[in-house]
Formats: sequence, C-alpha cells, structure tokens
Amino acid sequence: MPARRSDEGLDAAFAALADPTRRAILSRLARGDATVSELAAPFAMSLPGISKHLKVLERSGLISRGRDAQFRPCHLEVGALDQTLDWISMHRQIWNERFDKLDAHLRDLQSGAKRRRGSER
Repeated sequence: MPARRSDEGLDAAFAALADPTRRAILSRLARGDATVSELAAPFAMSLPGISKHLKVLERSGLISRGRDAQFRPCHLEVGALDQTLDWISMHRQIWNERFDKLDAHLRDLQSGAKRRRGSER
C-alpha cells in the first residue's frame, strides 16, 4: 500500500525533529522569525552546515523562508508542528487506553488470586 501524503509529511517531520540542532533551531524560531546568521550564531557550525539543516526543516514543512529585501528570514510553520502533535496525541490516547485496560485486568487477576488463597485456608 503506498504511503499517503500525510504519512510522508509525518515521516519528514519526525526525521527533521530527530536532530538536536534542528530542534534547537525550531525552539529559536518559536520566539520569532530569524535570519540564517541569527540561527547560526549559537552553533559552532558553518553557514552552509546550518543551511543544510534549514533545508531539511523546510522540506519537512516545519519552516518556511520569506523574502525581506536581501534577507530570507526563516519562519516556524506551526501548522506542520500541530499535525505532528495531533498524531502523537492520538497515539498517546490509544496507548493510555490500552494501559488502563491492562491495569484493570491485572487488578482482576490479583484480586482473584487473593480470593483463591483466602478460600484455601
């Protein structure tokens, strides 16, 4: 079965988020738009190195780049981040429900074992 476009977007977003430098860039952009030079400042990395990270983030849809005279400020695309968060939240809910059922089942097993031990005395 071929991947849906949203699956490809999620794959790209998670791949982009897997790198600590890219996560730090996104954290900086959460405070507002920034130029490549501003984003590169806290890192011991060349501008081409930062640009490679920005290209990954841009391809994933997590950031966009605009035009402001000679500058190309980077902008956090909150919608793409929200889609990733929605996926995580949905799966978290599913797993929480499964763990709740497992907890209830284990409590039932434990109380049944206690009742059997009590009737053996």
